[in-house]
Amino acid sequence: MTNVSTLQSLIAGRWLGSEASTPLHSAVNNNLIYHTHAEKIDFDEAVTFARKTGVPALMKLDFQKRAGILKALALYLMERKEELYKISELTGATRPDSWVDVEGGIGTLFAYASMGSRELPSSNVLHEGPAMALGKRGGFAGTHILVPRGGLAVHINAFNFPIWGMLEKFAPSFLAAMPCIGKPATATSYLTEAVVRMMHASGLLPEGSFQLVIGSTGDLLDRLSGADAVTFTGSADTAAKLRVNKNLIANSVPFTAEADSLNCAILAPDVTPDDPEFDLFVKEVAREMTGKAGQKCTAIRRIIVPKQHVDAVAERLRQRLSKVVVGDPSMEGVRMGALASMDQHRDVSERVEMLARGNEIVFGARDGFKPVGEGVANGAFFAPTLLLCRDAMNNDAVHDIEAFGPVSTMMTYEGIDEALELAARGKGSLVSTLVTREPAIAAYAVPIAAASHGRVHILEREAAVDSTGHGSPLPQLKHGGPGRAGGGEELGGIRAVRHFLQRAAVQGSPTMLAAVTGEYVRGAAVRESEVHPFRKYFEDLQMGDSLLTHRRTVSEADIVAFGGISGDFFYMHFDEIAARDSQFGKRIAHGYFVLSAAAGLFVSPAPGPVLANYGLDNLRFITPVAIGDTIRARLTCKRKVDRNRTDERGVGQGVVAWDVQVTNQDEELVASYDILTLVMKRS
Repeated sequence: MTNVSTLQSLIAGRWLGSEASTPLHSAVNNNLIYHTHAEKIDFDEAVTFARKTGVPALMKLDFQKRAGILKALALYLMERKEELYKISELTGATRPDSWVDVEGGIGTLFAYASMGSRELPSSNVLHEGPAMALGKRGGFAGTHILVPRGGLAVHINAFNFPIWGMLEKFAPSFLAAMPCIGKPATATSYLTEAVVRMMHASGLLPEGSFQLVIGSTGDLLDRLSGADAVTFTGSADTAAKLRVNKNLIANSVPFTAEADSLNCAILAPDVTPDDPEFDLFVKEVAREMTGKAGQKCTAIRRIIVPKQHVDAVAERLRQRLSKVVVGDPSMEGVRMGALASMDQHRDVSERVEMLARGNEIVFGARDGFKPVGEGVANGAFFAPTLLLCRDAMNNDAVHDIEAFGPVSTMMTYEGIDEALELAARGKGSLVSTLVTREPAIAAYAVPIAAASHGRVHILEREAAVDSTGHGSPLPQLKHGGPGRAGGGEELGGIRAVRHFLQRAAVQGSPTMLAAVTGEYVRGAAVRESEVHPFRKYFEDLQMGDSLLTHRRTVSEADIVAFGGISGDFFYMHFDEIAARDSQFGKRIAHGYFVLSAAAGLFVSPAPGPVLANYGLDNLRFITPVAIGDTIRARLTCKRKVDRNRTDERGVGQGVVAWDVQVTNQDEELVASYDILTLVMKRS
C-alpha cells in the first residue's frame, strides 16, 4: 500500500477525520499503512444522536423487522467479503484466520437474523411467560415482560477479531433496539472501519443505529446513564479499570467483560498414545497455538497431561509445530501469520521470558524458525513456543501469566482430581477441553470444570467428525466465563438479546396482561363470532379470537379403534384388571387420542387461510379421560408473528400460535397445549 490513508470515525451520521495522528503499521513488514485521525470526537453529540435519532428509528421497527435487516446486511457484506480478506492480510492473519473473523462475523449476523425470526414476536414486547395466578378467584395474575431499554450500547473490542468481535455484539443489541457505538482496538481498527463503511453504504441500517469511534473513547463512559450498556473484550487488566468507572457505578450501567484467560485442555488418564483421541488432543492443541498466531481469547494456554504421557505429547507436538510454515499470509502454503503489531511482539516476548523461568522450552525459535516472504524480517512474527512445567501445583506463574501469542505450557498431573485442580488454578476461564474416551470420566469431570469455565468442550472420536473445536465460540451458545475471564456472558442465542432488554414484572387482570403482552393469557376476555377462527386471514385475526367447540363423549370403541390404528396397546387402555389396580382405578383413553379428538372438534376442514400445522408446544395431560367422559375444546388465538415472508406464489404468510384447552364434563382441564400454524395473508 503506497498511499497512507487517515481513518475516520462515523459520528452522528457523518464521517469525521482528515488530520493524521497515530501511525498504524502492517504486521507483515512493518510498513506504514494508515493513521488514526487527530480530530477530537464530541461524545455529547454522539450520545445525543444515538438517543434522539437512533432509539426512535429502531423503535419504529419490531423484533421481526430488525431481524430482517440483519439478514439483508449479512447478504450485503457476504457479497463484498473479498475486499475484507485483502485488508485482513495486513493484520498478519492467514486466510483461515480471516475466515473466522470475516465470514464468522457475517455468519453471526445470519445466525441472529434466523434466531430472531424464529423466536421473537412482531412487536417490541417479549413476553417471558407463562402468566401465573396471584389470586384465588382468577382476577389477578402476574407475568414478566422484556422491553427495549431506551438507551445505547457501547461496544469496546479487542484487536484480534476486528470484524467478528464487533458484529457478535452488534447483532443482539441491534435486535434489542439499542443503537451502538463501536470502539475497535486501534492496532487493527482499519479493518473495522472497512466493514463499517460497507454497513453504512448499504443504506440498510436505520439512522443513528451505529456509530464508530477510531481512537480514544474520551469521556464517552462518563456520559452514559442507567438505560445504557457497556460491553468490553480485551485484557483482564483493562476490564478491571473500566469496570470501576465512577459514572458506570453511580448509574448502575450494565458492564459486561469478556477477558483473556488461561484456558486449558485436559488429556484424561484413560487415553493412551495408541488411541485416536491422543492424536485429536495433539492436533487441537497445535491448532489453537498457531491459529491467529495464538491471538485468541479462547486459545489453549495450559496443556494438562498425565505424567506418564508428557514425553509422548511433547514429541508429537514438536512434530506438528515443526511443520508449520510461518510468514506472509498472502503466500501459498503459509499456515501461521504474524502477531498484530510490534507492540504485541514485545509484550509476548516479555511474557515468554517470565514463563521460561524455572521451566523448559520444548519447542521455540531455536527450532528452525524462519518466516517466509518479502520484508518479513521487519514483521511481528513470533515462533510457536511450547513450554513444560513439571511441578505446576507449586508454580503460580503458569496459572497467572498469559503470553497472548502462539505460546502454551504443558503441565503434568497424577489423577483426574489433580488435573481438575490445575484447571481451576486459572481463576476462571472462557473454555476448557476434555479429551476422553469414557463417558463416566466426562460425567465426573465436566460439572467440576464447569464451575470455573464458561464453556466445556468434550472431544473424542465420535464428536471429532463435526466438532467446531475448542476455540470457536458459536452464536447459539454462551461465550464468556467467570473470574479472570470477566464474569460476563455474550452470544448464547436469544439469551444475548435478553441481556440488552429490561425485564419487568407486570401484575393485573388476565385481560390487562393479555393487552400488555400481546399474547392471550388464560382467564382473559375472549371474542367469539360466527366466523370460525380458521376461516380468518392473518390480518383479520386478533389475539383473543376464540372458538368453544361442541362436545364428544369418549367410548370404549374409540379407545379400541385408536389402539388398533396407533399400535398402542398399553395396559392402562386395555387391561381392565390392571387398570383397576392403578392410581386411576379404571381404564383411561390414550393421551394422544384426546389430542386427536380435540383437533377433530376444532378444525375447520375446508380449504382456507390456515395452510399448515407445523408444531405443538407445551403439551400437558392434566386429568385422565375415562370411558364415558365428555370432552370439548377451546381454541383461542394466542399470538401472531408476522415474519414478513411470502411463499413461491408471492402470497404472504404469518405464524399464529393457538392456545388449546381441553376440558371434561366437570369443566376440569384434561389437556393443555399450543399449536402453531402458518396462516395466509389477504395480500
